[in-house]
Amino acid sequence: MNVYLDFEKPIEELELKIEELTQTGGANGQNAELSALRLELQDLRKEIFQGLSPWQKCQLARHPERPYTLDYIERITSEFTELHGDRRYSDDPAIIAGFGVIDNISVMIAGHQKGRGTKNRIIRNFGQPHPEGYRKALRVMRLAERFDIPIVTFVDTPGAFPGIGAEERGQSEAIATNLMECFSIEVPIISIVIGEGGSGGALALSVADRLAMLEHSVYSVISPEGCAAILWNTGKGLNQDDFARAASALKLTASDLKGFNIIDAVIEEPQGGAHRDHAEAAVGVKKYILTELEALRAQPIEKLIEARHNKFRDIGIYAEKTGEDV
Repeated sequence: MNVYLDFEKPIEELELKIEELTQTGGANGQNAELSALRLELQDLRKEIFQGLSPWQKCQLARHPERPYTLDYIERITSEFTELHGDRRYSDDPAIIAGFGVIDNISVMIAGHQKGRGTKNRIIRNFGQPHPEGYRKALRVMRLAERFDIPIVTFVDTPGAFPGIGAEERGQSEAIATNLMECFSIEVPIISIVIGEGGSGGALALSVADRLAMLEHSVYSVISPEGCAAILWNTGKGLNQDDFARAASALKLTASDLKGFNIIDAVIEEPQGGAHRDHAEAAVGVKKYILTELEALRAQPIEKLIEARHNKFRDIGIYAEKTGEDV
């Protein structure tokens, strides 16, 4: 059963009408009507999804049927072996890490995993990693470096888990260590934001030679709800308009971030979003990975590391003033 967001209600009505006509039989008149309705549905999807607001993109990035890391692994790899544990505390199911094969190329894959269904989401902590999750990812990245295997990360988290236990075990230190260490890992790294890229929890898997976003994903320092709560909560509560205002101010969409040169590419999604067709979404992701891996593996490692450093140094816009200008 499909889950429809508020702005998808016109699509739901049309799809239900098409389903009803399909079930009633195949008279010629009905066939003609079905063809017309399917064309109308295609145009409607295109119109709605081309005009999505930043807040609507946030909702789409969180869609419960959107493909997660394991969905992509299943579709782009011919084999995958998951590794567990950080060798310090425990295993964190919110982070998937292991080795796979994409078109005969060995890769190390790490990514956030939100889980499907209430029970699995609780096990995966809704995709919010603990420190041991980030330490596990880094452990496996270092293993990939030892065997000269390129790294692919999938980013999809509302943020690192902010609980007391996570803080006691060094959440901020684990994230900071990942950021620092990934700058010196001597193999190509590709990172793709497949859903939510939230705060430091996303950054910990985002230091890469190539950073891409799926068309309807988001990537920001804070969620729109958190931003609105900090800026505009006067004790009277917040509403959807406040969240939409914050989402627009944060400039968190793929097109915004591509314009700021923070990301390198926007990967097109199937019409209606990646949740509509997991297989087609995976085709675009796989194509991007293989294309960029070919280019990155052709570079000498010294130049690769230098370019990685320069990539992040160049992010941001600033102006310098001399003493005379002040």
